Amino acid sequence: MSRDPKEIFIERLKEARSTKGLNQAELAKKARLAPSAISHFESGARRPSFANLMRLADALDVSTDYLLGREVETPVEADAIFRHMANMSPTGRKLLMNMAEELANPKGEEE
Repeated sequence: MSRDPKEIFIERLKEARSTKGLNQAELAKKARLAPSAISHFESGARRPSFANLMRLADALDVSTDYLLGREVETPVEADAIFRHMANMSPTGRKLLMNMAEELANPKGEEE
């Protein structure tokens, strides 16, 4: 049985806000929304418009697909890393990928 998309949105919005260390008022200011809007979204009383969903995603450095549950759950930090990758040179991307592989591979274990 699949989870309710509304519940996934509420859970991910709260988690992303908490991970960023923001309270509802701080997220509202960063997303250029009324503080009551964040409270309504997190309680499930209201759903954001497309424009507000994009503002929330931008303010939290996540994708709209992540907030909507359409992306596999990844740490919020991963979205920020991928956004930075778009601005990297091919050499920088390769270095980042090599570093990620090294960090993910336990010491002494080969692939």
